[in-house]
Amino acid sequence: MVFFYPYLLVSLLFALATLQRVCGNTELRALMELKSALDPTNKFLNSWTSDGDPCRGTFEGVACNEHRKVANISLQGKGLSGTVSPAVAELKCLSGLYLHYNSLSGEIPKQLANLTELSDLYLNVNNLSGSIPPEIVGMASLQVLELCCNQLTGIIPKEMGSLKWLTVLALQYNRLTDQIPASLGNLGMLRRLDLGFNRLFGPIPPRVANAPQLQVLDVRNNSLSGMVPSALQRLKGGFHFENNKDLCGSGFQKLRACTPFDNVNINQVEPLGPIKNNTTSNNMPASAIFHVPSNQTNCSKSSKFPQLAIVAGVITATVMLIGGGFLITFFLRRKKQKIGNTSESSVGRLSIDQAKEFHRGGASPLVSLEYSNGWDPLGVCRNGIGIFADSLNDFRFNLEEIESATRCFSEVNLLGKSSFSSVYQGILRDGSVVEVRSINITSCKSEEDEFVKGLNLLTSLRHENLVRLRGFCCSRGRGEYFLIYDFAAKGDLSKYLDIEDGSNHVLDWSTRASIINGIANGIEYLHSSEANKSAIIHRRISVEKVLLDQHFNPMIADSGLPKLLADDIVFSTIKISAAMGYLAPEYVTTGHFTEKSDIYAFGVIILQILSGKQMLTNTMRAAAASCRYEDFIDSNLKGNFSESEAAKLAKIALACTQELPEHRPTMEAVIQELNKSNACS
Repeated sequence: MVFFYPYLLVSLLFALATLQRVCGNTELRALMELKSALDPTNKFLNSWTSDGDPCRGTFEGVACNEHRKVANISLQGKGLSGTVSPAVAELKCLSGLYLHYNSLSGEIPKQLANLTELSDLYLNVNNLSGSIPPEIVGMASLQVLELCCNQLTGIIPKEMGSLKWLTVLALQYNRLTDQIPASLGNLGMLRRLDLGFNRLFGPIPPRVANAPQLQVLDVRNNSLSGMVPSALQRLKGGFHFENNKDLCGSGFQKLRACTPFDNVNINQVEPLGPIKNNTTSNNMPASAIFHVPSNQTNCSKSSKFPQLAIVAGVITATVMLIGGGFLITFFLRRKKQKIGNTSESSVGRLSIDQAKEFHRGGASPLVSLEYSNGWDPLGVCRNGIGIFADSLNDFRFNLEEIESATRCFSEVNLLGKSSFSSVYQGILRDGSVVEVRSINITSCKSEEDEFVKGLNLLTSLRHENLVRLRGFCCSRGRGEYFLIYDFAAKGDLSKYLDIEDGSNHVLDWSTRASIINGIANGIEYLHSSEANKSAIIHRRISVEKVLLDQHFNPMIADSGLPKLLADDIVFSTIKISAAMGYLAPEYVTTGHFTEKSDIYAFGVIILQILSGKQMLTNTMRAAAASCRYEDFIDSNLKGNFSESEAAKLAKIALACTQELPEHRPTMEAVIQELNKSNACS
């Protein structure tokens, strides 16, 4: 008998290993089916292979838990153009599914209801169609449901009121119809409800307005009607109701007052509770007992007893609701203490470590998306330098706006990368096009007061030949800072150099001269001292830092940016400038930048614009000095340029690139020279 146990143990271990392998194969098959549906052209998910292991980090966007089960799929902004396969339901341990900011089509599979561990479902900003499957209520752990910006039709399933852990429900920008289900008021954890830009009608249910944790309710651009529940006054700026012309109420700014002639359907008004009175016709809710114009003569002859019964019923129901509310609150607090997490943490701002710990505790790390506008970006108040806070408030963006603008930092929107930042194109909600620069926190100055001073400087710069900073966003959770600039439609100046003959990117002479003048004006503004601005040295002026708008007006980028960056990052960018020939000779010996350093770089740019070449030679410089146009003016112009103006610009460029800084002109003198006419003699 003693010898039997080792065999039994070996058999059990073999069975467990086989079972694990079978389960693994099941998940692998499910992933391959999911891949085939999401990426039918096999263009973006090449790393998903049938002989691979999704839990070894080789499957892009796939993460496993400690039991080697797929727990997270993050494929947002990947350019996927397929559908969502029902096979995803085979991933039983999946807690996060992030497929937003793609071009997925088809319907939402009802099989998702089998994902009972799923806490985050992000399908927003796709082309999904069909209705919202009521089976979705089966996802008992769901905390965030993002379905906005699709083509969904039909009604909002009333079954959603059973998702007791739901904190964010976003259904805006779809084609949903019918009324807002009163059952959504049962969502005790709900903090944000976005229903705007649909085709909903009827009243706002009082039960929804009384949802205990509700902070934001957005119902804009629907066809809602009736009296707005007064309970929504507590949301203040969190209640958005514009473009619902039949809504009325008191105590809401910009909402018209109700009149006796408003069409209020009393049968649609949400009851406070069951009224057990058989004498009340049609079970009329107590909240609808008010004087309504009526042609029925028997209304005035009715007995007072039914009214008294109704009032008594209302009082009883109210007392029961209040008492029940206290009991529910007590129960929830005890329950939250047991699990060691609070609902407040799920929507607050978390550090990276806190977010990881919170995720392990079963709550969603992405509930902490910075929906709030009230975050403290750099702790300026804590550090006693709040004098900058007010001046920066108007420039703050939140993370939700940045993610929405860039389609969640989609690679499709990536404009370029450098050693310390990435730049994305984005579209803000007002329709304006912007560039979003993402900078890792480790690349920025570690002293917060210095960083805030730098931000304050950047937001103060205003000139038509500088790229305008629209705002900034600081995300501690992501460990990144974002700078939002106006978008330059024509790109940077470097793309118009080294152009092959016949290309439509060749700049004509007048455009080149205008660009040179604009750059000079921008530098002169930086170098000038004004009442609210001290002189600024750019340090890194180059053709890559000159952006062109729709009309080819030049705008200097990154003005003042070194004020935000760590010293080692600034030094690494200086080496790039030196390699490209923009670094003034004296920097090698002094290690300091001056205004004359910027002027040297400006002289180099003039020669590049005149020659159409990014790399300059001594032969070209000698030709410019002797006015031998054929040897230094861009041949793509085919002789269509002003010789006198070319001579003047060549003379300015050579003066600006003198080896000794004291021999170079000031920017003010350069502009005066640009306004003169001059020619070679």
